[in-house]
Amino acid sequence: MILPTKRLGPERAMITIGAEILGLLMEPKTVSRLWNELSHIRGERSTTHTISYDWFVLTLDLLYMLGSIEMDHGKIRRVRQ
Repeated sequence: MILPTKRLGPERAMITIGAEILGLLMEPKTVSRLWNELSHIRGERSTTHTISYDWFVLTLDLLYMLGSIEMDHGKIRRVRQ
């Protein structure tokens, strides 16, 4: 789930999706805006598989547990370390 395996390609691994999410967080964003932007970007790439909303939320959970993101007044923001 988190890392690619022989059954889960790198384009669907949470570590890859998490990196894409962090790349989109140049400013704090709502969950819905972040989901829309990620879906749009992944939809433009013909080689990238789309992900479900559940997988997106699980990736947000992973980023939160790693201390990479936090909620700030209803928006997700990147934690600067």
